[in-house]
Amino acid sequence: MSLHWKFGLCLTTALLVGVGAALAAEQERERGGPGPRPVEHKVEPHPGPSGYQRAAEPRGWNARPGVVDRGVYQHNYQAARSYHIGPYHRPTGWVAHHWAYGEFLPRAYWAAQYIIADYWLFGLEIPPAGFEWVRDGSDALLISVDNGEILQVEYGVFA
Repeated sequence: MSLHWKFGLCLTTALLVGVGAALAAEQERERGGPGPRPVEHKVEPHPGPSGYQRAAEPRGWNARPGVVDRGVYQHNYQAARSYHIGPYHRPTGWVAHHWAYGEFLPRAYWAAQYIIADYWLFGLEIPPAGFEWVRDGSDALLISVDNGEILQVEYGVFA
């Protein structure tokens, strides 16, 4: 028996078993058997929030401290809250890494699309002059824009 023929037979068998299982599950649902039944909900129009005002920059949002007291910032925190803001796409060719303060973030990670300009919306502190918040996956990193040194990390800011 050739290798190609054996592979074809295995593939056909797996396909038939999968189709059979799917058909059996569908028939079971049609008969009212096990499996979650979708709950029908009435759809209502939503007028939108009342009294809503766009979130604005907090007072002093750009009054960045001119002097950096490293002892104040050097922490790896777990964020108190997570925010859903959309997918994250790591720079091409890089893999996930668990960053910590004191490490140096490669330049590809602090390109314009990763900078968190509206940091206050995510409960992040005002960065000192020469530093920016950037996103890496679910984390926010406070980095030096001179060399990428990580000054502070907030793990789990983004879900």
